[in-house]
Amino acid sequence: MSIDSFPVIETKRLILRKITKDDAKSILIYLSDKEVMKYYGLAPFTSINDALDEISWYQSIESNKTGIRWGITIKERGIVIGSCGFHNNVSQHFRTEIGFELSRDHWGKGIAYEALEAIISYGFEHMNIHRIEALIEPPNLRSLRLIEKLGFIREGLLRHYEYTNGKFDDLYMYSLLKQEFLKE
Repeated sequence: MSIDSFPVIETKRLILRKITKDDAKSILIYLSDKEVMKYYGLAPFTSINDALDEISWYQSIESNKTGIRWGITIKERGIVIGSCGFHNNVSQHFRTEIGFELSRDHWGKGIAYEALEAIISYGFEHMNIHRIEALIEPPNLRSLRLIEKLGFIREGLLRHYEYTNGKFDDLYMYSLLKQEFLKE
């Protein structure tokens, strides 16, 4: 999965772009919200350094070619209100994992759907991906509905798959194959 220069993706309402250190303040705003972070696997952020560490992770997965993360911005405003992308790329098996979060102020407006549909299309058409996986905690009903609306199929439950915030989490494994998405 080669990513030569960072791809900017434009949709009807959004611009998905590279996140930089200049976005740390806006990232801190939404990643300090305990509702946004409820299923993120990290405690709510408390400092600008937490946001800068997150941005460093985005940059490291890109430079290591193990993923890519876009900042979600509304066209007229340009402020990062969430992020989405791929991580845990396994290029020899043509698969990756999708991840996303969005500021609570923008929940229920179709923004996450619009952003994910765009990056899924990009991944299948430009990154040589055949399978996209989504790992989601069972009580995260909003994300489950979103992923299912995008055509992902639930494959099973991974029991106590992750240990985050002092507890073991079960995760549903979902997947979407290239031919399933592109036939729509």
